[in-house]
Amino acid sequence: MLNTSNNNTRKMIVINGGHFSSLAGFYDEASHVLMKDADWKVGTLDGFDDILYGGFGVIEGKEEIDIIWKESGKSKEDLGFQATQQFYENKIRQGKPFNIELIQQKLDDLTKGKGQTLFEILVEIIESHTNITLRLE
Repeated sequence: MLNTSNNNTRKMIVINGGHFSSLAGFYDEASHVLMKDADWKVGTLDGFDDILYGGFGVIEGKEEIDIIWKESGKSKEDLGFQATQQFYENKIRQGKPFNIELIQQKLDDLTKGKGQTLFEILVEIIESHTNITLRLE
């Protein structure tokens, strides 16, 4: 769902946590709302970061964007410790091209309560874009 708000030129993009319960599902939702008519689909954390820079999909460039993440509490749970642990374990099992030592360190940090969950990583990626305002609902 893409709306241009009435009060200024900010675009509003809605990510609905009720539409997914996994990282792959998040990528599908992000592709649906951010890449509408493009052939390219989001499939990695880096790819998600890339589309937020704009230039393809619904974000044209550095215009002001509001992202509203509905049912973010559900997403925080769905993309929490367990999903993150599986994400890292799958990468370790896959091996190359992944940096196994780095991923093992991230997994160790996670199990010690110091690492970020996938939800926290996604929020950090969005918030790293200064033209984007994120609202968790």
